[in-house]
Amino acid sequence: MDRLVLDPTGRDRDAETAELHARGPATPVDILGVKAWAVADPDLLEDLLKDPRVSKDGHQHWPDLPEAAATWPLALWVTVRSMFTAHGADHRRLRRLVGTAFTARRINALTGRVEELTDALLDGLAATPPGTPVDLRERLAYPLPIQVIAQLLGLPDALIDRFRAHVDGAFDTTLTPEESEANAVSFYGMINELIAAKRREPGDDLTSALIAACENEAGAAEGGDAGLSEQELIDTLLLVVSAGYETTVNLIDNGIANLLTHPEQLALVREGEVGWDDVVEETLRRDAPVAHLPLRYAVEDIELPGGVTVRRGEAILAAYAAAGRHPSRHADGAVFDLTRADKDHLAFGHGVHFCLGAPLGRLEGRTALSRLFDRFPDLVLAPDADLRPVESLISNGHRTLPVLLHGAA
Repeated sequence: MDRLVLDPTGRDRDAETAELHARGPATPVDILGVKAWAVADPDLLEDLLKDPRVSKDGHQHWPDLPEAAATWPLALWVTVRSMFTAHGADHRRLRRLVGTAFTARRINALTGRVEELTDALLDGLAATPPGTPVDLRERLAYPLPIQVIAQLLGLPDALIDRFRAHVDGAFDTTLTPEESEANAVSFYGMINELIAAKRREPGDDLTSALIAACENEAGAAEGGDAGLSEQELIDTLLLVVSAGYETTVNLIDNGIANLLTHPEQLALVREGEVGWDDVVEETLRRDAPVAHLPLRYAVEDIELPGGVTVRRGEAILAAYAAAGRHPSRHADGAVFDLTRADKDHLAFGHGVHFCLGAPLGRLEGRTALSRLFDRFPDLVLAPDADLRPVESLISNGHRTLPVLLHGAA
């Protein structure tokens, strides 16, 4: 079978999804020059995501890592040393350290703050003159997750704008290797500034807690594991900044777009036939915020359905957007249907690497969508709205989301 070259611009995600479905449970793909097996079948993907024979640690299990680290525009995704790329005991140790920030108690405590931040953003939008388009990706979907993650990490205001630019660069798969490397170097510089600031003035935030774990590395943490190395500290903060931001931006963006392009579904929400949790889950299923997530690796040969064998050391790509619409689970997967009984999806991953921030992302999505549509009941897409995708094979959202807050003239 010919290797499918994934489009770095993401300009025709629907056609790419259809091609991945047609090619079977797993298909060879080219990701900006790197070869991998893309898995779009949700049942197979679930199995692989919880299979101990599949690792996220390229340093141990991917022979091509040295070359990719030097030349691949997405090198940052596979070279970092955090729970995102850890395997086995290292992953359990790192996940436990970060997990303290995402307990149910802490997320519940953030509810009021998320509502306050959302209402403040909506207050700012309310001053827009009738008939003037507003870009809700820029004015709501972006700033809410930024402010929430900034509070969680104790991020100084002076770093917030830079943080957004670096995350955008990490998800932009149209950058050259040189541009990507420059963004990574600058990103690391920003993370080091944050660490230095928190070492001078610790606070009640995740950054300060992780610094304490790093400085206690020589001791024994609960269960006898070591603490956090300096590089793991840096890369863990980079992970939390990136994962806690871009994915939620896309969830809010896609939720708004789906409701405005499916007015009959919005009517069901307004009539109380379905709830805002239904909106969030169906949006995550239909439009996973991360379309493709690099990378995982076969620790040993793995036989797949259809006689395919992923050889030891070969890379595996989780094709989340295609999995969410796969006909094996959803015959009408491209349809946005809030009454769908089974909204099951893999948008937050599966298995030991399931996203720790999933409850926070759901909270932000539910709060932003419900309060937006309550505040602006006549909200519609701007007449000239062009819902083009962001330029990325990873990030799944729109470049802009222009609307009229008070209805069409």
